Amino acid sequence: MLHLPRILILTSCVLIGFGLLSKVDSGAADIFLEATRSDFQKIPIGILGFSNGAKRGTNNAPGIAKQVTSILKADLNRSQLFRVVDQADQPVKLQEGLCQGEAMVNRARKSGIPVTTWGRVGREQADLIMDACAFDQGNDTIVRGKRYTGMPITMKLLRQMVHRWADALVSYYTGESGIAQTKITYVSEYKGNREIYVMDYDGHGNQRVTTDGFLNLMPTWTTDQQSLVFTTYQQHDQKIIRLWLASGKRQILVRPKGMNITPTLSPNGKLLAYGSAQEGNTEIYTMNLQTQDVVQLTFHASEDLSPSWSPNGREIAFTSDRGGKPQIYVMGADGSNVRRLTFKGPYNVDPTWSPRGDWIAYVCKAPDQGFKLCRISPDGQEHVQITTGSKKDQDDSPSWSPDGRHLTFSSTRGGRSHIYIINHDGTGLEQLTTGKKHNSSPAWSPR
Repeated sequence: MLHLPRILILTSCVLIGFGLLSKVDSGAADIFLEATRSDFQKIPIGILGFSNGAKRGTNNAPGIAKQVTSILKADLNRSQLFRVVDQADQPVKLQEGLCQGEAMVNRARKSGIPVTTWGRVGREQADLIMDACAFDQGNDTIVRGKRYTGMPITMKLLRQMVHRWADALVSYYTGESGIAQTKITYVSEYKGNREIYVMDYDGHGNQRVTTDGFLNLMPTWTTDQQSLVFTTYQQHDQKIIRLWLASGKRQILVRPKGMNITPTLSPNGKLLAYGSAQEGNTEIYTMNLQTQDVVQLTFHASEDLSPSWSPNGREIAFTSDRGGKPQIYVMGADGSNVRRLTFKGPYNVDPTWSPRGDWIAYVCKAPDQGFKLCRISPDGQEHVQITTGSKKDQDDSPSWSPDGRHLTFSSTRGGRSHIYIINHDGTGLEQLTTGKKHNSSPAWSPR
């Protein structure tokens, strides 16, 4: 039997463990294409501050403006496109209306920083309101001015507004959407069972989306971000289902005929690839979600599972032990032209193709370090170990951010399995989940 860090196959049943706006010309043009280069220069940006109050005389929670600054700073740093330049903590005095007063423009000019941003946050009657502006030294003008309003007034809504502003800045300077509004789904313990959760990309806003009282495992997103597909295990039946987040509606996609695991959607959202042991050993299948037609892709006396689609939908990376030890293979989306991709190391599993198509991340067994994250180019010519650490720090279940600059994964570093994010080059490690519960199998949403 093929052994994966997150999958233990015992006799006839499967137990899943834990542990294991428009673009303009500026000096920042073509950042998206160059942002992964080692010599890429991040854009310096200064946060001049956010004032309390959308109108004179409004009362706001103390420190709310500082919270906005803190959230925005973290978002911009995570983007890997900006370098936040710390500014002196000075009161921001703004005129009523949007934040485009001449005094703030002059202050932005005098800062000498290529890009500056500022704004106000407060309440107007029952609405939360946030105005935000950005000034570009190269254009000598305000290049962005946005007003966000909503209700009820909650910290969740405030965070959403700040995330939207961060993404607006990323979009302006790259022409591509940011990731601050994306989500991560994962599995967590709940009353002795395994349930599916969803949280913001920075670990806030955790929400449980299943209450089944049994094992729910390996969630993945549909391309429209409106539903999740995952394996559910109840009374010896293991099936793959789809759950719509807004309505709670469910659809059984793959019925029990054995073990059904590692589901993943094609880039166009029309095909589901998964591993199934309906014929004895685990093979990889695809299902047309509209017609329910099933096609078997692999035919080998080995364990084939963990499929991952290339961004163009023409190829699938997967795990197989057909060479004796588990390694990463690539085949055509129709099962043709199978080729082995990984040769370094005795144990390589759980591939995930980057959204840009330039890397495939996977779990590798590093000498004297145990299970870590690695990435390899699709032609096999470049290989990089992303995470490092001791053998007790087992890293598992990598999933790319939609911009291809980050990965989320689960790890036992610290004793329990928790969810982390890391830059694709191994920098910027952040722990997203905490507490005494085990959390694992994260999957990053599309934009």
